[in-house]
Amino acid sequence: MNEDVKICPITAKHIKVALVGQPNVGKSMLINSVSNAHLHVGNFSGVTVDKTEVLFDYKDFHFTVVDLPGTYAFTDYTIEERVTHDYLCAENYDIIINVIDSTNLEKNLQLTSELFTMSKKLVIALNMSDEAEKEGIDIDAKYMNELLNIPCIKVSAAAKTGIDELIEAVVEKFKGEKHEPKLIFSEAVEEEIAKIVAYLQKHNYKAVNSYRNVAINLLKENKKTYAKLHDNPIWTELQPILIEASSHIELHHNTDDIREAFAEEYAAFNRGIVAEVVKEGTKKEEVKTLTDKIDHILIHPIFGIPIFLFLMWGLFQLTFVLGNIPMDWISSFFGWFGSAIGTTIANDDIRSLVVDGLVGGVGAVVLFTPNIIILFVGIALLESTGYMSRVAFLLDGFFHKFGLHGQSFIPLVTGFGCSIPAYMAARILKNDRDRLLTLFIISFMSCGARLPVYVLFTGAFFSKAIAGNVLFGIYISGALLGLIAAKILKLTAFKGADEPFVMEMPKYRLPSVKLVWHTVLSKTLMYLKKAGTFIAGASILVWFLSNYPHNQEREKVYATQVEQAKTQVQKTSLLNELATKNLENSYLGKIGKFSEPVFEPLGLDWKMAVALEAGLAAKEVVVSTLGVLYSLGNSVDENTNSLKDIISKNIPFPSAVAFIVVIMIYLPCFAASVVFTREAGGIKYFFYMLAFTSFTAYLLAFIAYRFTLFLGY
Repeated sequence: MNEDVKICPITAKHIKVALVGQPNVGKSMLINSVSNAHLHVGNFSGVTVDKTEVLFDYKDFHFTVVDLPGTYAFTDYTIEERVTHDYLCAENYDIIINVIDSTNLEKNLQLTSELFTMSKKLVIALNMSDEAEKEGIDIDAKYMNELLNIPCIKVSAAAKTGIDELIEAVVEKFKGEKHEPKLIFSEAVEEEIAKIVAYLQKHNYKAVNSYRNVAINLLKENKKTYAKLHDNPIWTELQPILIEASSHIELHHNTDDIREAFAEEYAAFNRGIVAEVVKEGTKKEEVKTLTDKIDHILIHPIFGIPIFLFLMWGLFQLTFVLGNIPMDWISSFFGWFGSAIGTTIANDDIRSLVVDGLVGGVGAVVLFTPNIIILFVGIALLESTGYMSRVAFLLDGFFHKFGLHGQSFIPLVTGFGCSIPAYMAARILKNDRDRLLTLFIISFMSCGARLPVYVLFTGAFFSKAIAGNVLFGIYISGALLGLIAAKILKLTAFKGADEPFVMEMPKYRLPSVKLVWHTVLSKTLMYLKKAGTFIAGASILVWFLSNYPHNQEREKVYATQVEQAKTQVQKTSLLNELATKNLENSYLGKIGKFSEPVFEPLGLDWKMAVALEAGLAAKEVVVSTLGVLYSLGNSVDENTNSLKDIISKNIPFPSAVAFIVVIMIYLPCFAASVVFTREAGGIKYFFYMLAFTSFTAYLLAFIAYRFTLFLGY
């Protein structure tokens, strides 16, 4: 740097820079490399710590660079750390230059990631780049810039290279607007940050820093942020939110210290950055940790994805095989419970309401609780060990081929449990286009509420030996259809350049029994609560619509015929015939018959059409609706003892395939649709998703039905 360093006119703009870095990263040497720089040495106010200021001119700008004491983290334990911390929080300056030792990137990023929560603009100087190259460390500074949304410049204070580019980057950053750095935490932390941000926005809190940074500092128990909010009227309501948020985060990290939890979060984020920007095979040889050795296998570029698919296959095998064991017990219990209650009720209508509507409908959903629990346990184990984050890293390149961001994996895999938290988890995607695209594709991920439908139909049409494989195939098919849909949307509605990917890369840890228990229990209780409230109400409504209006004349005619019947088989046949006619002429039958022409090309009868329509409220209602409809109007014999048997006898296999395809794709439940609309940013997106999923589900179900017929089933 020579020709541009000069004495500026009096009208020159002033840029005050805070020079920050860990000890021994070459801060002082770097800034002393600027030609014609003038040094001013003194002490910081109140302490005997050296304060070095470097003054120089560049083009039309006058620079004052304050060389702050080296600090390993943004804390105030030692005098030097306190000086740096207090200066950055309280003094007036324009830009932070964060000097990093390129030969030890991950360790230095510990301080960098904490600086992201500062309200000032930031430029990163990758110092000692010449030494890094000698050691075989090749850092992709341009890509690092894209990942962090911060200028990253390779420099060498010793060789005096890159100085011009660094100063120019500072000038450009000074003249431009401040852009938030991309700091991504784990799902649990992001969820709590979103809650606090929403609270602050709702109460119109005037934040000097961004709402997100205020939330992060509150969670980290930053004293200055606490002091600013402590006397604010919103503090009384905010404090319990912070306590609950801290408990949630600490539970996910198996610690009782929120600072330790955030230290792990920062370390995980930094590992993700290093994994992306340090080119593979160029890093110097070092002692491999246990995490490195496991990663060498699990995120291997060739074997990584097959290993993941094998683990998911095993999970669905367990879901079906182990889940089926207690299903007979639960089914027998509800059968006994319904019969026991039925004998105490004299009125036929009330008895049918309680036994067929309430007990039968709720029981049909509760029956699949073991399958739900096993699925939730499997996903919780994969998440708590740190494996899921690595799968996101592993699938980044594969996802980009379909237009999805690598980080989309987290909300998508969350969608296997429930669509509502999956839609909320999409907030970790900071790019609006990527977030919207991910929101649209989440509906292709089969949530836990659809699992009972899959288990019911696979059990009805396949043997136990292959039912688990079929279940796995259904889930994978839905995911693949989602990827194809993402590609189509990327080429049409969501055009644009791909966003670079970085995410937290936690260390492997043994799964926490407490965390898994908390996660599975909360989700299972949510499922059972829905079964005992919303689904119970829906089952009663379906029962009412399927039982009324009564046709007294028809019932008298059949009553006479039943009395005249000579055998029990004839009586049973007449009763079933009456039940079928009553069902077809009920309110629900009329609704089904009205919509049947729409579903007829898919091979679906009116009962299946009604079940799909009921599923718009909640997917669990599909099973309870089928249970109510087919138990009222099916031909029962001595070999028919469950809904699986009834469905296998009354629904053709091609129609069952088309039905499952619709269940896989069509609009999620009402509650999830509300959350989708809120997260997407407007009601118009709901109608876009309604049209997109409905058209896709209908088209693919039609193809599946015709193809299955063609195969001769």
